[in-house]
Amino acid sequence: MCLPMQRVFLLFWGAMKKIFLYIFVVLVFAGSWAAWLVFGPATSFESKSKFLFIRPDKDVKTQVLDQMDNGLINHSVVFDWLAANASVWEKVKPGRFEIKKDENLFNIVRMLRNNTQSPVRLIINKWRVKEDFARQIARNFDIDSATAMQYFLSNDSLKTFNVDTNTLFTLIIPDTYFIKWNSTLPDIIGKLQSENDKFWQNDNRLQRAADAGLTPQQVYTIASIIEEETNKNDEKGNVASVYINRWHKGMALGADPTIKYALRDFSIKRILYGHLKVESPYNTYRNKGLPPGPVCTPSKITIDAVLDAPRTDYLFFVAKSDFSGYHHFSTNYAEHEQYAKAYQHALDEWMARKQKQ
Repeated sequence: MCLPMQRVFLLFWGAMKKIFLYIFVVLVFAGSWAAWLVFGPATSFESKSKFLFIRPDKDVKTQVLDQMDNGLINHSVVFDWLAANASVWEKVKPGRFEIKKDENLFNIVRMLRNNTQSPVRLIINKWRVKEDFARQIARNFDIDSATAMQYFLSNDSLKTFNVDTNTLFTLIIPDTYFIKWNSTLPDIIGKLQSENDKFWQNDNRLQRAADAGLTPQQVYTIASIIEEETNKNDEKGNVASVYINRWHKGMALGADPTIKYALRDFSIKRILYGHLKVESPYNTYRNKGLPPGPVCTPSKITIDAVLDAPRTDYLFFVAKSDFSGYHHFSTNYAEHEQYAKAYQHALDEWMARKQKQ
């Protein structure tokens, strides 16, 4: 009896070992699969990255899962389970979140739980009109261009920042700014104003402006005209000296860029007498003094060129007849007229050759 019982036990134990082995294999497989679901690549797109947007006026969970199901990740059911257990739906805030290609669910859940948002990289180069600003706002933030324009045209809204609808651009220093996607218009302008204040406080710019007898807004406005006049950094100081001299003498600035701005036609190549008749406070041929505000957002280099403008007696300048992009500077009208005629003659000849081609 003992031998058969021993044989039964051995058979039983052999069967149990197989069962345990099968269970172990299944558990290892299940664990590996679960680990792969959580820690393996989970994105379903081929681009470098995509953004998840959460707006404040809609249910957070619905927004997130809808976007996850539509081109962001695979295994959204697993994501939902992980997010719920990590209290994501209670902790995540409205904003923009970047999901990189091949990111795993664990890191995505952790990013949302920690509210690690991806700020907008707002690049400001040269803008001429408020519509340019509004388009950039609509392109980068959760704000439409019509709402932005309404705000930019409201002096009541802008007075908080000590500017009006004409001087709004004086708050904007061309640069790259990192701002939260869900920022409001006051948030965005406040950020630009803060950086603008830092710019003027650096490099003794406030004192340099005062030494030139100018306010920062006046410096900015003059710089905006120069930005449109020339792209030659090494002569911007002389151009600035012309406008500063004319302004201090009570002369009309006679700045062509202000005419283009008044007409809202920046494609004009030659300012004609007919253009000078435009009725606008920006017409610096008919109105003495500076225009009501800048005609574009000038570069830092151009602003500094105004602050460092040399003391000259120049009152006039005109493009050189060699079309180099540089200018002749004059202290009197007779000399200026000679240079102007030479340029006009060269331009007429060039246009005649162009028409024959």
